[in-house]
Amino acid sequence: MPPPQILDPAKLDLTRVVADKEAVYKVLPHRGHMQQLSAVVLLDREQQLIAGYKDVTADEFWVAGHFPGLPLYPGVLQAEAGAQLLAYFATVTDVIPGHLLGLGGLDEVRYRGAVRPGDRFVLVAKGIRVHRRQTIFEVQGFVNNSPVFDGKVMGLGIAGLDLVKSD
Repeated sequence: MPPPQILDPAKLDLTRVVADKEAVYKVLPHRGHMQQLSAVVLLDREQQLIAGYKDVTADEFWVAGHFPGLPLYPGVLQAEAGAQLLAYFATVTDVIPGHLLGLGGLDEVRYRGAVRPGDRFVLVAKGIRVHRRQTIFEVQGFVNNSPVFDGKVMGLGIAGLDLVKSD
């Protein structure tokens, strides 16, 4: 049974983009195949809420091999997309000024449905603990408003690793 929804994804205005892929690119160091966010559509500092999405496409590196004839967006990349969402939140809200927030762990992660090329993978996250040394968000993923992923994603501020903004 999925946990209660943080936010009803059907009520998100996915056309109201707070940060498009290029804006996310300017904030996070992920490049190429590892950039897992297409847009951020909600950022509420006070309630520690963030929502965004990944448009899953047929030309992604994993499509041919995961699995031939039935491509499924890998669970590890779904978790990575959740981690990038909380890293974006932590960076733009100065939880970790000038530093990178790295994936520190996953707890209670469950995959509840398939995500395929052509799907819009919508992510909603709420801060449980937001701190420069350890940030934990409850993250939920949806396709067509149906739950496909949920869990707790932990980010750790990486000491000595300044955020590099390169093109």
